[in-house]
Amino acid sequence: MMLARQRQQVILDEVTAHGAVKVVDLGATLGVSDMTIRRDINELVEQGLVERVHGGVTLPRSASVHEPGFSAKSELDREAKRAIARAAARLVRPGTSVGISGGTTTHALARELLDVPDITVVTNSLPVADAFHEGGRDDQTILLTGGQRTPSFALVGPLTVAALRGIHVDMLFLGTHGMGIDSGLTCPNLMEAQTNQALVASSRRVVVLADHTKWGVTALANTIPLSDVDILITDAGLERAAQESLADHVGDLVVTRENLEGSTDDRA
Repeated sequence: MMLARQRQQVILDEVTAHGAVKVVDLGATLGVSDMTIRRDINELVEQGLVERVHGGVTLPRSASVHEPGFSAKSELDREAKRAIARAAARLVRPGTSVGISGGTTTHALARELLDVPDITVVTNSLPVADAFHEGGRDDQTILLTGGQRTPSFALVGPLTVAALRGIHVDMLFLGTHGMGIDSGLTCPNLMEAQTNQALVASSRRVVVLADHTKWGVTALANTIPLSDVDILITDAGLERAAQESLADHVGDLVVTRENLEGSTDDRA
């Protein structure tokens, strides 16, 4: 039997490697009960080494340069991301051009747009491009930039920025690693921040997709200030005080309250 300290080191190694890990997977890896795993996680949380999320554990938000892989991020807050994606999809009309940045919530949006006719999509996200390639329509045009791949499968850097010059889209759907009143939108990768800025510059309207876990997170690089955001879509998990603060700094705040039975959106 492993000692608690040994189990906790394994948990730390798994979280560091993958960005986020589910309790059930840790239990299977270590051969112990979920209750034992939760006790170990509690000790690591008290030491500030990890952060508890629903059903699992992740690196603390203070890890400003850490970027979890796409698969790890996809497992977190899936219902909230899906609700945000559905609200965002309602903004897209046939015949329009849209930009879609990298990220798991923007990938969820892509899946919601597969049946929208005659749209042109400009993206630096490999998963977004793949979603349209596998399930989209023949009358959709998908333009994928080049560039250097990040852990979240976004293409970034000088090649990406160069590809975006001279492109103009009706609306950009932008994901983010963190958001705050003073910091604005931030991400852990300098080249991704520059690429996102190029996406913003190519767009007439900027729509940010950010679930409640992004609030208060400040990563390494600034992307844009909140004042540059035309619409911000988040979920009802965001505390009321934060909603009120955001509503004062973005053009339009949409809080989705979607669940399995139906959906409604509140605008602040």
